[in-house]
Amino acid sequence: MRVVHVSDCFAPRTGGIETQVGDLARHQAAAGHEVHVLTATLGEGGERGGVVDVEGGVHVHRLGARLPFGLPVNPVAGPRLLRDAFAAVRPDVVHVHAGVLSPFAFDGARLATAAGLPTAVTWHCMLDGVAGPGSALVRRTGWARPRAALSAVSTAAADRVRELFGGADVAVVPNGIDADRWAPAPTAEAPADGPVRLVATMRLAPRKRAVPLVEVVAAAARRLPPGALHLTVIGDGPVRDALAARVAALGLDDVVTLAGRLPRDELRAAYADAHVFLAPARLEAFGIAALEARTAGLVVLAHRGTGIAEFVADGRDGFLVADDAEMAEAVVLLAEDRDLLARLRAHVRTVRPAFAWDDVLAAAEAEYARAAVLAAGPAGVLGPGASSQVRP
Repeated sequence: MRVVHVSDCFAPRTGGIETQVGDLARHQAAAGHEVHVLTATLGEGGERGGVVDVEGGVHVHRLGARLPFGLPVNPVAGPRLLRDAFAAVRPDVVHVHAGVLSPFAFDGARLATAAGLPTAVTWHCMLDGVAGPGSALVRRTGWARPRAALSAVSTAAADRVRELFGGADVAVVPNGIDADRWAPAPTAEAPADGPVRLVATMRLAPRKRAVPLVEVVAAAARRLPPGALHLTVIGDGPVRDALAARVAALGLDDVVTLAGRLPRDELRAAYADAHVFLAPARLEAFGIAALEARTAGLVVLAHRGTGIAEFVADGRDGFLVADDAEMAEAVVLLAEDRDLLARLRAHVRTVRPAFAWDDVLAAAEAEYARAAVLAAGPAGVLGPGASSQVRP
């Protein structure tokens, strides 16, 4: 199968969409497919304007422009470059990866469906506050009856997409991880005594809520003896300075460590020395960092109504809380009841969650088959430019 992924963001940028699109593309290439990524993100050396590199068996087309702040968009030449790439590659399916604001991806979806190409669109975001107002706009456009297979990365995210498209059929194509790579080593076990070791991994951006997280830990620490907790925050981003300032203002210099970004090997080592993973974001469409931590044997605390509920059952793998106050309560509970913490940890260290790559690839291919049927239309005739079938 010749698969084309379209994503505003891609490596060398870091983040959930970038990581998942890259990993999905590499796994598809390893399975024998011809895989292309069309992205508005410039390469390490500033490659742009249609430069194509082969990275890990994947053809990466750099279709962006040099813009202030490295914005991954190309409003002037992007549509033309997308059309040219579709014409040159002649894909069997176009897989578009969307966030709330994804102008390049939305151009890709519009152009692919207009050309009659089988198109799958996966949302990697929560459309809270967007789905209601956006549904009126959808009804006035050609997307009221989409000729694309719509999906999202979790049930919670799919519910919002379904609302946006007036009850359309929206599937789930989850994120994936290498479960064997993240599984805890039998001999790697965080100490049962000493402080409860908390960890959070995220891009330090406002929507990830790193600053409210340290306030949660401060509220818990005030109710516990000195030295009962330690939090390591892993990641970097625009709120790092504000986060450091808040840690200092709360007197948490001895409680909170800002570790910066860590490569995956060091991240796994950090998880081996921790007990509990904290996920403070309220708009988490999936939570790949939380899944990696859960697979590594950490108890997870997260907000209800997010994609993390796909792999964290309340009271079994951790706790799903209503708000920050409940998260602080859960931290205090686990620090005071070490037997409860031990029982939860015994479960998460021995029961592996789903979302291995075989499952993800199967879900993606099911969407590609659905996209081919939708592109054929009610009369079973493919639109202009579409392949005659989705090749296995």
